[in-house]
Amino acid sequence: MAHGEFRFDPLTREWVNVVGHRQARPNLPTDGCPFCVGGLEAPEPYDVRWFANRWPAFEPGDPIDPAAAESEGRTTLPAVGAAEVVLYSPEHGASMSTLTPAHLRKVVDLWATRTEALLARPEVEYVLVFENRGPEVGATIHHPHGQIYAYPFVPPAPAHEARVNREHGCGSCTEFIAEEAGERVVHASATWLAHVPFASAYSYGLRLTPRRHVGRLAELDTTERDGLVAALLDVLVRYDRLWAHEPARSAMFPYLLWIHQAAARHDGEYHLHLHVAPPQRSPGVARFVASGELGSGTLSNPIVPEAAAAALRAAR
Repeated sequence: MAHGEFRFDPLTREWVNVVGHRQARPNLPTDGCPFCVGGLEAPEPYDVRWFANRWPAFEPGDPIDPAAAESEGRTTLPAVGAAEVVLYSPEHGASMSTLTPAHLRKVVDLWATRTEALLARPEVEYVLVFENRGPEVGATIHHPHGQIYAYPFVPPAPAHEARVNREHGCGSCTEFIAEEAGERVVHASATWLAHVPFASAYSYGLRLTPRRHVGRLAELDTTERDGLVAALLDVLVRYDRLWAHEPARSAMFPYLLWIHQAAARHDGEYHLHLHVAPPQRSPGVARFVASGELGSGTLSNPIVPEAAAAALRAAR
């Protein structure tokens, strides 16, 4: 199989992306960093930069209709879409948390620009911006970067959130969060709120939400984009300092970060927000997801959300 394909699971009624060609991708560069200026992916000087992934999970193609394919009994579809890499800085030792506000604003603007460009393609229905930081979560190149995946359908996680908002009210909206978060708030400004969810599935997990009802990054005005920059810098620095005096802490605090935003076609049920999910429950101790959790579909968090919020507020 030269390229990826979606395969339908009749038990879960979900499509799985099978990307066997990515198994051959290099794990660690052996001849210099490809993301540094002059490297393979950045031959010219840059502040922020995006490029197409050489080992994509999705590739350009004609639009597909998973619902129609399911009704017709088809079990495979081409994995069309796009996979891009976003370089945050030319400085190899930097990270999102060490960027200046002005520089991080360029990253936010690039996220918004690429989201809209990808959603304008006929085969794309959803765009996911994300970052895997640190070797603990599988990041193979230490240069500060993230990725963008463009899907030909709305993936299950954001689709579920949108369905809940539509059927039960906007549980991701800041008006609701501000009322119930209380002692779990970690960052609050006139434009953004960051809190540990009441039923957080992740140890020290956070959600960042704009106070105004906004569907996508491109809809944020100048003040709100600056507010997102300030919120990100605040909470990521708190992560970096969370276990600063513990000898077993990671040199770089690892996390998974992703942005849920509106699909190409939507009725206002999406409320833009960011998830941050650290993979550790204490310094140097991984928070593994066990078989009982995957088998049941119910995650177990060993860190009480109120205690996690208190620790993050103190780490400044």
